[in-house]
Amino acid sequence: MNVRSQVLLWTAQRASAAVLALCVVVHLITIIYAVRNGLSAAEILGRTRGNYSWFAFYAVFVAAVAIHAPIGLRTILAETFGWRGAALDALVLVLGIALALWGWRAVLAVFA
Repeated sequence: MNVRSQVLLWTAQRASAAVLALCVVVHLITIIYAVRNGLSAAEILGRTRGNYSWFAFYAVFVAAVAIHAPIGLRTILAETFGWRGAALDALVLVLGIALALWGWRAVLAVFA
């Protein structure tokens, strides 16, 4: 892998980490609010259904996970097992796509 690609992956990893940190904080605050106010799952879904703000928030959250996790796994596999090359890149690409699809499924289930 050339230096430019490594720099892009490093940048994507750090940027997605920053987005994830913010998303996790908002998500935890939301959970604490819901628990403290005794909201049921039905009440929570009632507030998220059709709400474009929550849809956008969780779509960004899913995108950050789908970018961050595969890049990190790629680094771990390369450093731990010395695995490099097209097979590793293909595996983490498939993982990223799977995470995105599973996440989108959850986002749509909460929104629709």
